[in-house]
Amino acid sequence: MSSPEQIWPEEFARRYRERGYWRGETFGQMLARLGCEHGERTAVVDGDRRWTYAELARRARQLAQGFAGLGLDPGTRVLVQLPNRAEFLSTVFGLFHAGLIPVYALPAHRETEVLHLARKSGARAHVIADRHEGFDYRPLARRVLDEVPEVSRVIVAGDVGETNFTPLEALEGAEMAEPVARDPGSVAFLQISGGSTGLPKLIPRTHDDYLYSFRASADICGLTPDSVYLAALPVAHNFPMSSPGIFGALIAGARVVMSPNPSPETAFALIAREGVTITGLVPPLALVWLQAAPRTKHDLSSLEVLLVGGAKFMPDAAARVRPVLGCTLQQVFGMAEGLVNYTRLDDSEEIIITTQGRPISPDDEVLVLDDEGNPVPEGEPGHLFTRGPYTIRGYHDEPAANARDFTPDGFYRTGDIVRRLPGGYLEVRGRATDHINRAGEKISAEEVEDHLLAHPSVFDAAVVSVPDRFLGERSCAFVVAAEGEPPSVRDLKAFVRARGIAEFKVPDEIVLVPAFETTALGKISRKALRAALKERYLEQKEGSPA
Repeated sequence: MSSPEQIWPEEFARRYRERGYWRGETFGQMLARLGCEHGERTAVVDGDRRWTYAELARRARQLAQGFAGLGLDPGTRVLVQLPNRAEFLSTVFGLFHAGLIPVYALPAHRETEVLHLARKSGARAHVIADRHEGFDYRPLARRVLDEVPEVSRVIVAGDVGETNFTPLEALEGAEMAEPVARDPGSVAFLQISGGSTGLPKLIPRTHDDYLYSFRASADICGLTPDSVYLAALPVAHNFPMSSPGIFGALIAGARVVMSPNPSPETAFALIAREGVTITGLVPPLALVWLQAAPRTKHDLSSLEVLLVGGAKFMPDAAARVRPVLGCTLQQVFGMAEGLVNYTRLDDSEEIIITTQGRPISPDDEVLVLDDEGNPVPEGEPGHLFTRGPYTIRGYHDEPAANARDFTPDGFYRTGDIVRRLPGGYLEVRGRATDHINRAGEKISAEEVEDHLLAHPSVFDAAVVSVPDRFLGERSCAFVVAAEGEPPSVRDLKAFVRARGIAEFKVPDEIVLVPAFETTALGKISRKALRAALKERYLEQKEGSPA
């Protein structure tokens, strides 16, 4: 299996280095430097545990030596599936220190996604928590170990449960003194894409490009050593990792507070206890916080900035942030493939409420094009294309997707429809692809359809996104039953859930229909079919009595 790489043309790479975006530092070198610079300052808080920068660096050095002792050589991929715990940071920095490449899986992922990621990445080890939010990850890891020959090790944060699994804490012994030398232009880790079709694609991010992304984000978001960042969303996501996220907080010398979940009950207590100054949420969670804040007994006055991203935050909700939470809203619009936009802290309230920000970098190139590839006038909606110093030039081992999603001159076709406004600000209008953005989680319509079609009583299925006031979008599956007794909605949901996919992919709504419309030739494209079904659904909802 080929090793992951991410290559920019030399003229672009030279420009990005000359302009100071790429500084030639690796993740391993970064933590070693921060461990010296900030020593006894608190780096991460997890429940009653408080690790200093020096301790985090020491634990990373120990785990690096432990990973090497397991026979994991530099350049080896390691699947990391950990929730918001301090061990996430010690593990990934231990991997970086040892010259290994983390492959990030979400805690919500199940057999379908995890097996795919393990195979696609060529991972040789799987790091898990024992349990989280009522789910036991050890049987899942056993399945990976049994079905993916390349994976030879399972490392568990917590109770191993099996004799041939390795406790993470058992790797904390001797220290690897210096980070393994890595080219700053080499791949630091593999992140998952939202995936417009099928299972997630793997995004190779380099040390140079990603460090620039969160270093610049920390500056834009006003982080200082006195800042306290609450990691409320799952930290394996790009948003809470780098916008400015846990990495942006660390590079600023700030404190990271790990929240096991983003509920107001949990998060508000942490904000009050730790004096949290900044955090990030997806719009549905922001709405929950806005509803809960007026009734909370916890003091939220330390909160200065609330970042909201992952999906469009509607203006009426955005306008409530300052009056209700007493802090500045900072809208974020970005993607794991690269481009990130922020409203600025000193922007007018109108810009903050009505736009999703402007790009990080002066060298972020943004095109807004019509269906024929021609530029549209400012203020008109169009397809968003981009390239720049932290936007990838290709996915790992995905030749078909790379040909589809990247232009010959290196622009990434994001699949987003936006309007560009004066000053370079963007307003997100939606998706051009068959893609459901459910509370910030991207779902492929095609993937869910494939699971439904595996049911013996399903003849055909089409999945669409429909508006949802709380989630932004929810999934609705239209199902044509095969001959015989039609399946019930409950049975179909249970069947899809039992196929081992993340819970957020199970259709929110299932509608049984007698047939799908076709053309006179008996054919219709899946895209056109989904569009027609969605339009009819919305018309029926609009016409139904309140």
